[in-house]
Amino acid sequence: MDKTKGIAYCGLACCLCGGNADCAGCRNEGCKNKEWCKNFNCCKEKGLGGCWECAEFPCSGGMLDKTRVRAFAGFIKRYGEEEMLSCLERNEKDGIVYHCENQLTGDYDKPQSEEEIISLIKFGIKCGSVEK
Repeated sequence: MDKTKGIAYCGLACCLCGGNADCAGCRNEGCKNKEWCKNFNCCKEKGLGGCWECAEFPCSGGMLDKTRVRAFAGFIKRYGEEEMLSCLERNEKDGIVYHCENQLTGDYDKPQSEEEIISLIKFGIKCGSVEK
């Protein structure tokens, strides 16, 4: 986990992303695709640290249309960014995978609802599992 990459404006965990080793993270202006990103542009225009700070959260369109992303942002709104980073770090150490090798999906994409994803982040128990 590279905490310096932090969390994207939408809630994605740049700190765990293996998609681009050269990326500094969304909020560090590292994302190559930020020009088309609704969430990046909206947060920048409104001066927000992330979608979870917006009075209109959760809105539709952009990355928040994805259940995992909306759940990650919802977790931050509920528990805070530091708790998110702490839980993600613990989960990574316990074998919960953000991105499977050569994919942009992982264990956080398996639960069926936002609440199940939030529970996985908070408690680190894989859906349908009694062990970590």
